[in-house]
Amino acid sequence: MKTKGALIWEFNQPWSIEEIEIGDPVQDEVKIQMEASGMCHSDHHLVTGDIPMMGFPVLGGHEGAGIVTEVGPGVEDLEVGDHVVLSFIPSCGRCPTCQAGLRNLCDLGAGLLGGLAVSDNTHRITAKGQPVFPMTLLGTFSPYMVVHKSSVVKIDPSIPFEVACLVGCGVTTGYGSAVKAGDIRPGDDVLVIGVGGVGMSAVQGAVNAGARHIFVIEPVEWKRDAALKFGATHAYPDTDAAFAGIAEATYGLMAKQVIVTVGELKGADVDTYVNLTSKGGTTVLTAIGSLMDTNVTLNLAMLTLMQKRIQGTIFGGGNPHFDIPQLLSMYKAGKLNLDDMITTQYKLEQINDGYKDMLEGRNIRGVIRYTDADR
Repeated sequence: MKTKGALIWEFNQPWSIEEIEIGDPVQDEVKIQMEASGMCHSDHHLVTGDIPMMGFPVLGGHEGAGIVTEVGPGVEDLEVGDHVVLSFIPSCGRCPTCQAGLRNLCDLGAGLLGGLAVSDNTHRITAKGQPVFPMTLLGTFSPYMVVHKSSVVKIDPSIPFEVACLVGCGVTTGYGSAVKAGDIRPGDDVLVIGVGGVGMSAVQGAVNAGARHIFVIEPVEWKRDAALKFGATHAYPDTDAAFAGIAEATYGLMAKQVIVTVGELKGADVDTYVNLTSKGGTTVLTAIGSLMDTNVTLNLAMLTLMQKRIQGTIFGGGNPHFDIPQLLSMYKAGKLNLDDMITTQYKLEQINDGYKDMLEGRNIRGVIRYTDADR
C-alpha cells in the first residue's frame, strides 16, 4: 500500500514527509493503522548519526500505538480490531536470551538497525524506488505499519492512543530504570538527571518504589517545577548545586541510585555521575551516547574502593509483553501520571517543529496524532 512517512536521507538534515510504499503482511506479520507516535530523543540520534542505521533513507519513529487492520499467516494472539502498542525491542519469548529472563535483550534485536524484516529478511518499505530502513524495524512516523508479531503488544482498548504510545519506549524505559535496573527500595535516596519523558517516568518509578528523597537535575526551570509535581522532592539546575544539596540532605551519604536520563550521554560526564552515587550504590546509565564514543572519564580506584556499580539498561530491563500492559493498568488506576507528560500534540507535517521544541526544552514529550486526513 502507498502512504506517507517522515524520512531522513542523510545526517543532520530535517525530516521530510514523503510517499512510501509498504508491503502486505507475510508470515507472522500484522498491519497496523497507527493512531499516535511519541517523539523520542532516540529518533533525533538518527539525525545526528549517534545511532547510525545501515543505510538511507531512514523512516523514523519507534514509540507507537494503533489498531490491527490485517494479520498474516501464523499470527494467533492478535486479530483485526485489537488496540496495540509497538515495542521498540522485539520479544520472541523463545530465544536463549528470552528464556533466560532477559526479554528486553531478545536475540531478534540484533537486526534492529539493519532494516530487514524479521519474517523474511527483505525490505518491507520503499520510497522513490529505494529500500527504506525503519527505526528499530518499526517506523511509527507513518500512519500505517507492517511489523513482526514479536514487536506488537495488545492493550486495553479504553486507553487513549496518545497515552498508550508512550509506553512503547520512554515510560517503560524510565520506570524500569528506577524499579528494575536501579532496584530502588523503600527509603532509598534517588537522583534522576534529566527529566524529559524518560526521566519523568523514572521519577514516578522512584515514587512508587518508596524512595525517601527524590532529587532531580534539570537545567530547564519549568521542567524542574514539573518534576516536583510528579513526585520529586528536590530540584537543581546543575551538578554543582545538586552535589551540595544532596550531601546536605543525606548527611554526606549521597544518592543510593543515580539514574542518568539526559538527552545525550557523554563519556566525560560519567565520573561526575558516579561521584553523586553513594558507597555501594548504583549509577544507571539509561541515556544513549554516540556509538562512536569509546572514551569515558572514570576514577577506577574510587569505583573499586567505594564498591559502586555502573549499570547500563535498555527498555528499563523489563519484559515488553508484561510491563507495557502493567504500566497502562497503573495509569488506568491513577497510579501513573501519563497525561501530564504529553506537553504538545503535533501533526506529522509538524515533526520538525516538534523536535525543535524538544531540543529547546519546551516539551516533556511531544506526540504525533494521526487523523483521517493522514490516511
